[in-house]
Amino acid sequence: MAIVSLHSAASGLSALNTQLDVIANNLANVNTQGFKGSRVNFQDLLYQEKALPGTENAAGDQRPTGLYVGLGVKVSGTQLDFRQGSLLRTDNPLDMAIEENGNEVRSFFRVRVEPDRAPNGIAFTRAGNFTRNRDGELVLASDTGRRLDPPITIPQEAISISVNTDGEVFYTTAGSPTPQSAGRITLSGFINPAGLKQIGENLYTETEASGPAVDGNPGEGALGIIRGGVLEASNVDPTRELVELIRTQRAFEMNSNVIRAADDTLRAVAQLRR
Repeated sequence: MAIVSLHSAASGLSALNTQLDVIANNLANVNTQGFKGSRVNFQDLLYQEKALPGTENAAGDQRPTGLYVGLGVKVSGTQLDFRQGSLLRTDNPLDMAIEENGNEVRSFFRVRVEPDRAPNGIAFTRAGNFTRNRDGELVLASDTGRRLDPPITIPQEAISISVNTDGEVFYTTAGSPTPQSAGRITLSGFINPAGLKQIGENLYTETEASGPAVDGNPGEGALGIIRGGVLEASNVDPTRELVELIRTQRAFEMNSNVIRAADDTLRAVAQLRR
């Protein structure tokens, strides 16, 4: 009956609506520093089994194929795209980007958050737009000003600041032109970055799926190096997202047409008794 096609098409509309929401979020963050886009993964639902393949028919032969009718689709999950974004030079000494050894992101800056938002009060980000707060601590240049972990403090009298590829932060003062170290940035890596939890503010938190954070200095093991005066741009490709938007819209229209056709079929069946 057409009622099955109604439910299948309705599940398609629901799944495509989720994809539309994800595409909209990707495009909205096309200029967000260090942002990683997401894609929607789909999977089919249960099937009505009306005939098994290999069963014997009336002629004594085996059926070469079965007879199955699917019941629609659902969103199986959203998957983060951890390709590295473009590195854009800003010449701001407190802007930093993590340059990976390859195209896949493995390393993250560590920042402090409220303990109820992340295990041990530590979250992770690819955004490297740092600045100093009133105490001279390096913090994200965001509305919340998340502190870098471990903390790095640059005194008020510093007249120049630089960061080397190993993540060590140096500064000079008017009375001492010799660079002095303010500390070294610690990075964290994950065996499965796609398993991280997104909590907003361009932050991620550790989960069972991501595995535990592996901390280390930039350049050690699989961790990337630090580039000072550079920011990582969003890895969202607007052209690709617009193509996906068109495909989603067309698929939405086709499922709408299925609902309309199923409704017409049911109306025709209801009128047979008249």
